[in-house]
Amino acid sequence: MRHLVKGKKLGRSPSHRKATMNSLSVALLKEHRIVTTEAKAKELRPYVEPLITKAKEDSSHNRRQVFSKLKNKDVVSHLFDEIAKKAMDRPGGYTRVIKIGNRDGDGAKMAVIELVDYNDIKPEDRHKHKRTRRSSGSTSSADKSDSGEN
Repeated sequence: MRHLVKGKKLGRSPSHRKATMNSLSVALLKEHRIVTTEAKAKELRPYVEPLITKAKEDSSHNRRQVFSKLKNKDVVSHLFDEIAKKAMDRPGGYTRVIKIGNRDGDGAKMAVIELVDYNDIKPEDRHKHKRTRRSSGSTSSADKSDSGEN
């Protein structure tokens, strides 16, 4: 049973998992939107949202606590100066996970994780109609009748 077991292991050792969450959170706070696997995006939410909550109250203690997680001075100052100002009136739920389908190479479920206050636009659909070899060379009878070539 998994009672009181929190989080997914993501196929990594604890130190590798910590480094992965650190780099993903730095990228998210810097770019405001990243594309990653669905499992990593879902694990990133409980890692990043408490940091944004701490950043809403600007004190040296909170800055040190956030820096101990992120280890990037530029991102910490960006978080406290800009991101926290936009999230000030929001009581939580600073991130949004949008599923975008499977990755072409290995079929992994992909998702976009973004900061809610920054991105109000939908991500573009990556899986548009792909042409196959069969349909690229020939034209159907419906196409000929539309163009008037009968």
